[in-house]
Amino acid sequence: AMQNVTGEQVELIGSGRTDAGVHAFGQVANFKIDSDFPIEKMAIAINSQLKKSIRIKKTEEVSQEFHSRYNCHSKTYQYVIDNSEQGSAIYRGLSYHVPQELDVEKMQKAVTYFVGEHDFSSFKSSGTSSKSSVRIIYDANVEKDGEKVKISLTGNGFLYNMVRIIAGTLLQAGYGQFTYDDIKQAMESRIRSNAGVTLPPNALFLTDVEYDNNFFI
Repeated sequence: AMQNVTGEQVELIGSGRTDAGVHAFGQVANFKIDSDFPIEKMAIAINSQLKKSIRIKKTEEVSQEFHSRYNCHSKTYQYVIDNSEQGSAIYRGLSYHVPQELDVEKMQKAVTYFVGEHDFSSFKSSGTSSKSSVRIIYDANVEKDGEKVKISLTGNGFLYNMVRIIAGTLLQAGYGQFTYDDIKQAMESRIRSNAGVTLPPNALFLTDVEYDNNFFI
């Protein structure tokens, strides 16, 4: 789409990959062009070339040194559980339906263990290409929003399926199948089978990608 708009070969660099089926409110990507195409018209021009399932929300000029992946210092993901009795016809593809009543307080206690620097080997799927499984979670919380239970994680990076496995583990904590201590033991074991299930991708959203302001012009 950008090549159609600018007439140039464009190398698009994304802030990272999400699993197939995951949604994004705040994905970020960068590219370089030589033309003087007006930045204020770039978003609408690119959107005219895209299918409706992808929308460019904003375009802005950044310094030559900016790299959307390497300069990212945190990302936030949110997993949405529909905890209503019957589920939703409208939002069925945007949430994970769990009709059983969840103990949100147990989930809220359990999620606090993930905050900090940990080896997340137990919370990644096979096929992870990363050399290290150590990641830092800056913030983690579970909130009840009407009939929805929302799990939010902010960290410096995430492994393959990591958020979906953490969400599955917290869901099982809501069932009474995992305690805070069980999660601690699962983390320390570094064995995938000791953690919870991997939840489906359709209820997961990349909500935010954060950078230092000094890259923006």
